[in-house]
Amino acid sequence: MGTATFVENETAFDALLASEPLVVVDCTATWCGPCKLVAPLMDQLADEYGDRAKVFKLDLDANSAVAKRFGIKSIPAVMFFKEGELVETLIGVKPYEVFSDTLGKLL
Repeated sequence: MGTATFVENETAFDALLASEPLVVVDCTATWCGPCKLVAPLMDQLADEYGDRAKVFKLDLDANSAVAKRFGIKSIPAVMFFKEGELVETLIGVKPYEVFSDTLGKLL
């Protein structure tokens, strides 16, 4: 079963964007209650789309520069990147179908 793994830092984050055609990044924090609701949905996304897209989690407490760079002001925030470009950001808890539909449109 696929799981969304954590990106360690901004350097690793940039390397992912440069090397993967389709990347989903769940911006999260350990203290964030709603983020805990989104986390299993990201694991499900990683499981379902693992052969076509990479799904990662990013702890914004440890990576505030990334949050600032992409204008993330509230979490959970799920960013969708295609060919290294940010194409969509979903803020807040959403049903799984919203995340999968958004990703499906990019495939």
